[in-house]
Amino acid sequence: MSQLILRHTLKPKCSLPWLIYALVNLLALNTNSQTVLTVPKQVSLSANSSVRELTISWFGGSASTFDLIILRTEFNTTVFYDTISAIINHASGRHEWKWTSAEPLECTSLSVRIRSRDGHATSEWSETDTLPGRDLPSINALQMYPLDSVVEVGSNVTFCCIVEEGKTFKDMLYGKTVVTSTRLSRRSYASTVVNVKPTNLSGSNVVCRLNDLSLTGAVMFVGYPPLPSDFVCETQDLISAVCHWKEARDSHLNGGRRKTRYSVNSRKCDVDRLPLTCSLPLWDGNWTLMAVNNLGHYSLSDSAELSHRVRPVAPIGLSSIVHAWNATLMWEWTSEGYHTLDLNCQVEFTNDQSKPRNFSGVGLRSVLLSGLYPDEAYTVRVRCGAQKYFWKWGDWSQTLSFKTKPDVSDAPDVWMWMNKDKTGLVVWKPLSHHQSHGQITGYEVTLWNPEDVEQHTQILPPNTYSVQVNLREMASVGVDKKVFATVIIKTITGASPPSRVPLQFIDEEPSALSKCVFNNSRISLFWQHSASNTCNYLVEWLDASCEHDCPVKWIRVAAGSTNLSIESENFQPGVRYNFSLYSCPSDSPQLIKRWQGYTQELVPSRSVPLSVKSQDSDVVITWGEIPLSERRGFVLGYNVYISNGSELTLLANLSSGGMRRHIVKGLSAGTYKFTVKAYTSAGEDTGTTASVKLEPFTDALILEMLGVLGIITVLLVIVTFICYKKRKWVKKAFYPEIPEPKLPGDWSRPQGPLDVRPSPHSMVHIVDKPERDLNKEALVVIPEEEEYFEKDEPVDTDEPMSLRYYNQVVDDRPIRPRFPDSSASSASSLDSAHTDVTYTGIQTSGSSLVFQPDPQGSSEERPPEVVHYDGGYKPQMHPKVLSDDAGLKPSNPFHEPEAASSVGYKPQCSWHLDSPTDAETGSLAPSLGSPTSIASTQFLLPDGDEDEKNKQQLSSSAATWFSNLLLSSKP
Repeated sequence: MSQLILRHTLKPKCSLPWLIYALVNLLALNTNSQTVLTVPKQVSLSANSSVRELTISWFGGSASTFDLIILRTEFNTTVFYDTISAIINHASGRHEWKWTSAEPLECTSLSVRIRSRDGHATSEWSETDTLPGRDLPSINALQMYPLDSVVEVGSNVTFCCIVEEGKTFKDMLYGKTVVTSTRLSRRSYASTVVNVKPTNLSGSNVVCRLNDLSLTGAVMFVGYPPLPSDFVCETQDLISAVCHWKEARDSHLNGGRRKTRYSVNSRKCDVDRLPLTCSLPLWDGNWTLMAVNNLGHYSLSDSAELSHRVRPVAPIGLSSIVHAWNATLMWEWTSEGYHTLDLNCQVEFTNDQSKPRNFSGVGLRSVLLSGLYPDEAYTVRVRCGAQKYFWKWGDWSQTLSFKTKPDVSDAPDVWMWMNKDKTGLVVWKPLSHHQSHGQITGYEVTLWNPEDVEQHTQILPPNTYSVQVNLREMASVGVDKKVFATVIIKTITGASPPSRVPLQFIDEEPSALSKCVFNNSRISLFWQHSASNTCNYLVEWLDASCEHDCPVKWIRVAAGSTNLSIESENFQPGVRYNFSLYSCPSDSPQLIKRWQGYTQELVPSRSVPLSVKSQDSDVVITWGEIPLSERRGFVLGYNVYISNGSELTLLANLSSGGMRRHIVKGLSAGTYKFTVKAYTSAGEDTGTTASVKLEPFTDALILEMLGVLGIITVLLVIVTFICYKKRKWVKKAFYPEIPEPKLPGDWSRPQGPLDVRPSPHSMVHIVDKPERDLNKEALVVIPEEEEYFEKDEPVDTDEPMSLRYYNQVVDDRPIRPRFPDSSASSASSLDSAHTDVTYTGIQTSGSSLVFQPDPQGSSEERPPEVVHYDGGYKPQMHPKVLSDDAGLKPSNPFHEPEAASSVGYKPQCSWHLDSPTDAETGSLAPSLGSPTSIASTQFLLPDGDEDEKNKQQLSSSAATWFSNLLLSSKP
């Protein structure tokens, strides 16, 4: 029920549009079924091979559009298929349409069919019409198309090669490049060259090669269509017109039918060579240029009035009337119209760099050339142009040469250079030909004093530019008198005006020399102008190394100037120049300022003179200056190097203002090489090398030893001096005074025996008894008793002997022997006051106070020898050594006159060492040593053998002096 309702509801809405559409289609079908399109008939093909254009024409067909299909006949390949609109040729009544082929039309046969179209309705296809190609079997030849093609730059060009029957195609070449090929038919192959470039005069070759090495080819010319520019027309004879133009670009198509053809106002122009011109016999006022070549055509137009386009012809018949300082130039015109034309003419001197001179006038035919130089050759030419409506300068005339007449010369530019010895040079600049005004025959130089009539004149040849002067030879020259030099130039026409310069040595030196500025091949100088100075300036310069008769150069500067730039070919690199500024150079030159500098600094051409010497472990390097002429720049400093094999190590960089000296310290022994190089702003020179060898420092060691010995000597002198000043303290500290024995009683008792026996102790035993008789004194020797020798104990000869001193004789009782092993023998063997002194280590000789024992070993007592003294206690007197002939006799007492004559106690005075010969004879007491003090066990006098005596002889005098020095302190 619902579906029926839905269908009923929708049906009225959707069926009406569809119904209308269906009715329209039925009407259209009915109409088409009634309209029948006719088939095109009599299809005709015509080809234009040069432009690859195929023209297709046919009859019939009431439709406005047609379907056209083009096929390659042999392979039935579609080349073109499209719907076209054709036009009707009213003259023939045929439909025509043109098609341009990519390949040449000769390459292969083409078939064409056409049908009419009206919307979707089409007719039947027409009959096929075929354009036969060159690949037909009837034409059996190797061919190439197109043969001579002319194409525009940037085009894509297709070539085809038709091979012979039975042969095989290989490839195609454009120039030397192989081009990809496409097969069009059984015998035809095509290749396309894209974006072709301009070719030269002979074009580019396209070659077709076969496998059997057969080949054929064609030539292609690539260029541009014509493009003329700047087309104008003008007149020279005031009647005809001459048109000019240019080509904006080269067409690259030259020769034969390919070149561009020109025409002006349809009048053919012959333009085989440049410039591109075309002449017309009469002035027209309007002109059209047409340019045509194989690739296209181009046209330009121009129009103008005759008076606005006048370009005069070249003047003819030039002539001149010449004087010393001017000349009159004349010429003629070929046309009478120029006689009334307002002209502006220009005269150019072809042998001079001066600007052309302009002259104006109606019908101008002559001008006056002023400001010329005498005796000078000139070459001139003339051209003219219209003055009122100037268009262009006319052509130059032929040149005319003439020479002016000579005249007197200009005054020379004179300067001087004076040495300190009143000699010098007078110099002047050579004159140019413009300045000499003729041939110079000589120079006249005169030295004169304004206050005197005396003159000195010299005539010099023409090639001389300086003369030496010596003012000392002039008698009129005084201290305050001035001398001037005058120079006159003589020519064939007369003498020049004189030039003078004062001759004086300018010794004023400025405070310091400034450095000049060099920039762009010029030396720039600057100074301050003084308002009081109204004279001109003169700047001179010369080589700074010159000292006598210097060849100076100079330039004059106007008054009020404050700077000058000098450019001269005579400036040489590496040469120092001195520049000086003078005021009033012609009357009384005053030095204002001086400069020095180089146009270009170089490295020095010579190295410094070098000297190297050693001082102990140091090396002193000194060098001198480089001569000024060989510095070639401002020396900024010096570099000192040490050579390490093939390399140089920089030791120091010293400025040029410092000392030319350097010290290298602390070198060890060996050979060293040092190099010193001076440097400028341009770099270092090659340097000077010197070597030095350092020997081992033996001299220094000797000097050190001598110095140490000197110091020791000074110290010894100081110590000796101090000891002398403090001798009392030294004696008290090192050699105290031994007090004299002061015993009460009488020491005048008779002399007693001297008891000498070995002592087991190295001590001194002193026994004092008040019962001693001071009136008697005796020194007795107590021999050993028999029981002493009868003991089994061996006698120790090394034991010291015992000496006994007696102050007085006690009684007549026998003296008991003392045994060496008895510790109390010194106290019990004597009954009276006596003193026992034990000598330790004292070696005695035969001259001692000890009796030798009996060689037979007898125990019989013998009376001892007694040594008598005149008075006092004198135990250590100077013994007198007995001779070998006298021997030792126990019965004879030992007497010493020297000891007997002295008074007082002298314990340590010049002890004489005993002779060792007696000890060798077997004495019981072979030595007698130094006595020891009662308060000390140290020796008061040193031991000594006789063989040591010789060693001490050298110091005996010094010891005796020192002892006397100490003894002298005793009051």
